[in-house]
Amino acid sequence: MTAEVGVIGTGVMGSNLARNLARNLAARSGARVAVYDRDVDRAQALAVEHPDAEFLVASSPADLASKLSGPRVAILMVNAGAATDSAISDLVEVFEPGDVIVDGGNSLFTDTIARGEAVRQAGIEFVGVGISGGEVGALEGPSMMVGGTESAWSRLRPILEPIAARAATGDARAESSDGNGAPADRAQIDQESCIAHVGTDGAGHFVKMIHNGIEYADMQLIAEAFALLRSRLGLTPSEIAEVFREWNRGELESYLIEITAEVLDHTDAATGKPFVDVIADSAGAKGTGGWTVKTGLDLGVPVATIAEAVSARSLSSVSVLRSSGTALDGPSSTTSADDDAAATSAPVDRDTVIETVRQALFTGKILAYVQGFHEIAAGAQEYGWKTELGEVARIWRAGCIIRARFLDRITEAFDADPNLSSLLADPYFQDSLNAGQQALRDTVADAASAGVPIPALASALSYFDGIRTSRSSAALVQGQRDFFGSHTYGRADRAGTFHTLWSGDRSEVQL
Repeated sequence: MTAEVGVIGTGVMGSNLARNLARNLAARSGARVAVYDRDVDRAQALAVEHPDAEFLVASSPADLASKLSGPRVAILMVNAGAATDSAISDLVEVFEPGDVIVDGGNSLFTDTIARGEAVRQAGIEFVGVGISGGEVGALEGPSMMVGGTESAWSRLRPILEPIAARAATGDARAESSDGNGAPADRAQIDQESCIAHVGTDGAGHFVKMIHNGIEYADMQLIAEAFALLRSRLGLTPSEIAEVFREWNRGELESYLIEITAEVLDHTDAATGKPFVDVIADSAGAKGTGGWTVKTGLDLGVPVATIAEAVSARSLSSVSVLRSSGTALDGPSSTTSADDDAAATSAPVDRDTVIETVRQALFTGKILAYVQGFHEIAAGAQEYGWKTELGEVARIWRAGCIIRARFLDRITEAFDADPNLSSLLADPYFQDSLNAGQQALRDTVADAASAGVPIPALASALSYFDGIRTSRSSAALVQGQRDFFGSHTYGRADRAGTFHTLWSGDRSEVQL
């Protein structure tokens, strides 16, 4: 008995993906899945715990290779870095030309490019696949961003497409809406598989990296909205949860808004306090957000809102610095249960504040996506990938962490104009930004006056004003650079490159 595909790594993600594959392959063709882990007992335990999956458990890479039908396909679900390199090395020794190695972890896309070049020497295909959706998505259907060659995609598509998440098409979603934007019965409407071949070599991991960068921004924007509602209105976490549930019935409908309401409504069993008030306010990060920012800098793409979201996590974790900062003067903000009743003393209208923050959040969200899609387009151009931005938006509509109604709008924008230069050029997003920019301004101004840190929302406003400004302060920066370093400058009134003789007679020379 041979298996159609092998999964290496039987941690939570690997186990759930293997179960997903086993369920779908068995239903379609009766094919089996082989599993391998360096801890063979863990792989055996998975097979015992889920006998219905009928896993073929391999005892070594060579045994795994013998259990796979050709051309072989093995999916690595191990930690990025050294573990991935080790697993690839093991497989190259036992695989043959034409076989396919898939890295399903969160690897840096440049590492994927390098690994692909190395593996190609042995005639083996190497594919980086970005997999989003967490452990639930891996089991029930993730969003998948596939890199690699067309031939590798042809081999992988019959295996991976059936296990991907499925999203309702725009028309079907609208026609079956229950009035709140949610389909009445997803099983009875047209659906599309949330998987796409987004380019060669490292494209899959690149697009997943940007997905995670947008995720950082989205989460930070939501957290700032929570802080603002608590500061301005003195609402309890449970009351704010109800606000978020109401928002989730409109244009902000998303998985992240949905789970935010659940977190805010949860009570800590040990203390009886709101769960959010007993969590240490120090947020972790696993690298992809920082990679998005660094890559944006390398590509010359401004991703300010994503960068501020990453920096906010870093700041939250610098305990010594924050401890020193408590001695600094400034307005006191309301962000904890102890201060719920001490919200701003200025009279405010509850509904007005909630609606203003909602609009600011939606506007900030749009701008974060504008930045993310700009970086995807720039990366595709730099690395020669034929990445279709509309396809990216389409496969993010279900399964992944940033799945949202909003992505239907992005999909529609690129369907209407596949050559759209930016989401800013689409009428819907132009109108939405014009409608929401005043709420964003008011929110940022109120937060500054109240001493509530909202770095992502504030950066989104600066980004908005930066892209709409016809003449920026960069002209002065260029003058400064030319003065101290002879870096030259261009002129607004004629073509060419120029330098002013600052230490001489200050005449201008054209170079």
